[in-house]
Amino acid sequence: MSPASPARTPRSRRLRWCLWMVPIVLAGVVFVLMGPRGGSVAKPAAPATVVTSVAATRRDVPQWISSVGTVTPLNEVAVKARVDGQLDRVAFEEGQMVKAGDLLAEIDPRPYRAALVQAESAARRDDAQRHNAELDLARYQKLSTLQVVPRQQLDAQKAQAEGLLATVAADRGAVDASRLNLSFTRITAPIAGRLGQRLVDQGAQVHASDAAGLVTVTQIEPITVAFPISQDQLQAVVAAQRRAPLQVQATARDGTAALGSGVLTFIDSQVSATTGQVLLKAQFDNHDHALWPGAFVAARMLLATQSQVVTVPAQAVQRDQVGDFVYVIDASHVAQQRRVTTGLSADGVTVVTHGLNEGERVVVEGQGDIQPGTHVAEATPKPAAGASGA
Repeated sequence: MSPASPARTPRSRRLRWCLWMVPIVLAGVVFVLMGPRGGSVAKPAAPATVVTSVAATRRDVPQWISSVGTVTPLNEVAVKARVDGQLDRVAFEEGQMVKAGDLLAEIDPRPYRAALVQAESAARRDDAQRHNAELDLARYQKLSTLQVVPRQQLDAQKAQAEGLLATVAADRGAVDASRLNLSFTRITAPIAGRLGQRLVDQGAQVHASDAAGLVTVTQIEPITVAFPISQDQLQAVVAAQRRAPLQVQATARDGTAALGSGVLTFIDSQVSATTGQVLLKAQFDNHDHALWPGAFVAARMLLATQSQVVTVPAQAVQRDQVGDFVYVIDASHVAQQRRVTTGLSADGVTVVTHGLNEGERVVVEGQGDIQPGTHVAEATPKPAAGASGA
């Protein structure tokens, strides 16, 4: 048995070496299989794009027609002297508010009082002569029946009595004219309104023929705003006015201040051939005198109101070569492009007639930073300028 032992020794060594190598090989295989998976570094997820969004809501949307108007007074009167004379008194101040009939100035009344006395005296004299001629006529008529007075003399007396009757009527007219001229020495406000600049000083000689008057009275309450609209809108305005009076709002030209609310009262009978526009007028109470004659204002007229329609802020609607679209944010905070059909736009909102439901959230800021399928994070919308904390 001893001779065979050396032959077995190399074989046993190889066997032991194989037994040692098996775990090493298995470990290498495991390392090769598991190493790339366990040793790789995970890529960080892309950050969400921050956008501002709001929910589509239902609301009433007014349909306005906007224009630039001019404030025009209903009445503006230049007060002038109606008789000649010296201006004895100026009873007003520039810029004063007056009522119809308020005293503005007085012209020296003495010449006109004297003329009235003369006219009344002439009227009484002629009336006395008329009365005497009528008494003579009555006597001649009685004598004529007795054939004592010739017919010719009776006719002459009758003509004299009728002539004096006409003279008395003329005298009465002269008295009325003198009395009227005397009343014209008191210059009063013809309408209620605001006085302008004084054009004549006290003591000046004024004439009825003077081109310039004493002062101008401009009616402030009520007042009108005249504004043009396109002829394409005329039929809609006429139809709406038949249904109900149309409301008109006047604001400052920059839209910062509301100046009043009025009612459409006038539509011009012709369209301008040069501009293709038609002139409208609205009347305002103007108790606070916010509307000033001659001023330019922004006027907008409420034509109709669309009730409970789906709306989004106007900046949410984007346009490309195909048409209008919005970015809608789904439940997974992914922005998707949605084609929509839009309608009326007013007061910063746009009506969506098709393609969007109430409550769906749309992107209003940040559309330029996203594409369809972009993961987004929603920010709180910024409050409108001038809005309250609520």
